[in-house]
Amino acid sequence: MKHTLFLLLFLSPLFNYSQETLNETLVHDGITREYTIHIPPGYDAENPVPLVFSLHGFTSNNAFHMLYTGFNNIADTATFIIVYPQGTLTAQGATHWNVGGFTAGSTTDDVGFFDALIDEVSSNYSINADRIYSTGMSNGGYMSFLLACQISSKIAAVASVTGSMTPSTYYECNPEHPTPVLQIHGTTDGTVPYGGGAGWSEPITDVLDYWINYNNCETDPILTPFEDIEPNDGSTAEHFLWDSGDNGVTTEHIKITGGGHDWPGIGLGYGNMDLSASLEVWKFFMRFDINGSLNAEVNDVVEIDHEKTLLKIVDILGRDAREVKNQMLFYIFSDGTTEKRFFTE
Repeated sequence: MKHTLFLLLFLSPLFNYSQETLNETLVHDGITREYTIHIPPGYDAENPVPLVFSLHGFTSNNAFHMLYTGFNNIADTATFIIVYPQGTLTAQGATHWNVGGFTAGSTTDDVGFFDALIDEVSSNYSINADRIYSTGMSNGGYMSFLLACQISSKIAAVASVTGSMTPSTYYECNPEHPTPVLQIHGTTDGTVPYGGGAGWSEPITDVLDYWINYNNCETDPILTPFEDIEPNDGSTAEHFLWDSGDNGVTTEHIKITGGGHDWPGIGLGYGNMDLSASLEVWKFFMRFDINGSLNAEVNDVVEIDHEKTLLKIVDILGRDAREVKNQMLFYIFSDGTTEKRFFTE
């Protein structure tokens, strides 16, 4: 059945689909690159849909990233296609995206890979070319900014979670249109410091200032605190909105005071739980296309079914697992939440 399904997809990519998650490959620059693509149940080739890239962090992988972000659940209700690419290995064997800075020495052409991947997905599925977005965790956030700087003719908006811009991305950035940007970051992030890292990572305030100035936004932000619905998580969240940019775009920041290097809302027993980073990213993306504001209401988001059932159990590498003692396991539920459990003898 698996081989039959692949043949049908190859021969007729414009068939209507039920919900599917497929592992695919693309040869670029002599390297076989891997990616996972999720097709929502409402996909209809007669109606072009948005495309979202969600990128894992340094040393991580696309399978685990797909599971803890819960984006598939949002894609199923909002009807967009989401792609989780896999990074290549450094000389030391760490998965990465080549963004300069801390990945200096890498020879992987990741910008070219994403340029080709957009074309590949768009040839196989009915994609709205004006609504292609990129988000990512840590190194994936850096890569999203790099795409906004180097292939902005194909990228409508970007959102970074715990990422930043490397100096080379920052100083060589050359976007071609006003670009909506959302930055989600914790003030006590010990991996990607909020205040920057000399020679490899720009301060978050400098990153925001770059896009505020480029987008010609108002310089005084509108500040809205998130309700502290989980007072025991050790952090609070605020939303900063610099609006009235060219073409109606905005530059936005969700500042997690006391937050660390994690994806808010995933429920692994740590990190901020006052918001869902995945939902906030989609709420942001849905308001813009490559031409600017779509005049969508900020809270006009498709309701998600939060009935909670266990989907699978995986280990720290995202591999299917069963309940065993003395091993960290992650329980993935249908409402997009994840629970970390460790059983001892």
